[in-house]
Amino acid sequence: MSGKITFSLIKPYAVKMGYIGPILAMIHEAGFRISAITSTKLSKEQAESFYTIHKSKPFFDDLVEFMSSGPIVAMILEKENAVEDFRELIGHTDPEKAENGTIRKKYAKSVQSNAVHGSDSAENAIIECDFFFSKKERY
Repeated sequence: MSGKITFSLIKPYAVKMGYIGPILAMIHEAGFRISAITSTKLSKEQAESFYTIHKSKPFFDDLVEFMSSGPIVAMILEKENAVEDFRELIGHTDPEKAENGTIRKKYAKSVQSNAVHGSDSAENAIIECDFFFSKKERY
């Protein structure tokens, strides 16, 4: 299944602004199938664990604070070339640098108040999917 799945989060800013529906519509229109989805709120400890890869970076504390500040929507997406295609759909982390028509260009406020997360590799997609979903929660 490697290469055919990716993981995504709709982040607290986008949830608060009411962008869940439009973001899901863009994902659907881009040909992704949602094989698991949940709405949840991360504790500070869960956010630290999920973003442990960034622990040594200067933005880590702000990222953890932001990601535990409100509800999120986590999902597993399926499609051939899922990681690459989803990275293209979401655009650059900085919405000012993102291409027109991308999710981040349309729905992110800033690098810090971003709209979505997407896995950066097939390996990380598996790790991130496993963080949020058991095997029996996927279809």
